[in-house]
Amino acid sequence: MAAAPTAIALTCLRDPAAAAERLEAIAARTGSAQSQDAARRVDAILDRVRREGDEALLSLTEQFDGVRPDPLRIPRDQLAAAWEQCPAPLQKALTLAHERILDFHQRQLPQDLAVNGPYGEKLGRRWRPVERAGLYVPGGRASYPSTVLMNAVPAAVAGVQRLVMVTPPGPGGLPNSTVLAAAHLAGIEEIYRVGGAQAIGALAYGTASIPRVDVISGPGNLYVTLAKKAVFGQVAIDSLAGPSEVLVIADHTAGADQVAADLLAQAEHDPLAAAILLTTSETLAAAVPVAIEAQLCGHPREAITRRAIEDWGLIVVCADLDAAATLSDRFAPEHLELLVEDPEGLADRIQHAGAIFMGPHTPEAVGDYLAGPNHTLPTSGTARFAGALSVETFLRHTSLIRFNREALEATAEAVVTLAESEGLHSHAASVRLRLSAPAR
Repeated sequence: MAAAPTAIALTCLRDPAAAAERLEAIAARTGSAQSQDAARRVDAILDRVRREGDEALLSLTEQFDGVRPDPLRIPRDQLAAAWEQCPAPLQKALTLAHERILDFHQRQLPQDLAVNGPYGEKLGRRWRPVERAGLYVPGGRASYPSTVLMNAVPAAVAGVQRLVMVTPPGPGGLPNSTVLAAAHLAGIEEIYRVGGAQAIGALAYGTASIPRVDVISGPGNLYVTLAKKAVFGQVAIDSLAGPSEVLVIADHTAGADQVAADLLAQAEHDPLAAAILLTTSETLAAAVPVAIEAQLCGHPREAITRRAIEDWGLIVVCADLDAAATLSDRFAPEHLELLVEDPEGLADRIQHAGAIFMGPHTPEAVGDYLAGPNHTLPTSGTARFAGALSVETFLRHTSLIRFNREALEATAEAVVTLAESEGLHSHAASVRLRLSAPAR
């Protein structure tokens, strides 16, 4: 008699209240005493970068990465060489991704607004790019040339003149060669081999080598995220990205192998990555843990992936798709896959998600690499109020206002009344003085 196939230890719930409670705990998985200790360490690093500049960057990188990156900046000819040495199939794939991401983001450019008021006044809103953007590209467990493109393209489309990229050095002293090749393709010429909280500090405060920027974008580990949080206000940031997450809503039409692969595709990122299945099918709920265990056999990142699935994986059997959509909206996932008979109809029901992937031929992986929309998405429930990295992240808008005398006369009484209601005497006087002066 053949042995029953083994299944990974994966929590499966059927009670909606218990499921909602577990989803809340998963969303809050980084809010811990460990985070508080990390925040104190980040504050010390940022203070050191502010005081010591380049020397702090060199010393801290040597301490954390085992490399003293002197000089910090990577020569341009090394970027071109990285592209030339890139295998042809990889060049082709990067080029296709760049073209698709560029096309989608070019369609995001907002238009200036010009309005003629009823009394001849002119009102408007004008968009202009920031002068300098800092792009953080993580290293560590993996290299992410896709992150280079997803950060550089919207900044370039916005018209930012100076793109400053920071990324940790590898064991040989240079970042991953494919990351450098992607940077060359994206037109980035200014790259510094420094990562972690110290790199965020350099971008926020400036050092002798690295210029102070106006916006910092790009994901990173807990220390990078806490550093971005600490410098916000002195510089703009894109978001506070947490560990990656996927939520799959699946019905009887979904295949267990496909669902398992999509859950593992998130879990392999990080031990804190979350992989969640909401399904109306008891059969699927039983089959997916077996399929996951089978696909983990020989997986090159098995330890990381298994830990993420066992710690932050979840299956919930739902009464119907409406119940699944309600739970999904409470979680507000970064990535939401709809492996159901009518994905468009269910997508209309969803209110909170960073990106929605619809149907059996749309794995989340296409969004990571080349679908076109940005893969830098809100995590940890922030899709309730935030969206993807976009061209607007690197733009600022200015209001334009020009009143003529007729417009001021027509609205003066209301302005004066409002100013006096707030006790602001000079506000009211600034209007009265203009009206008492001879017309020009």
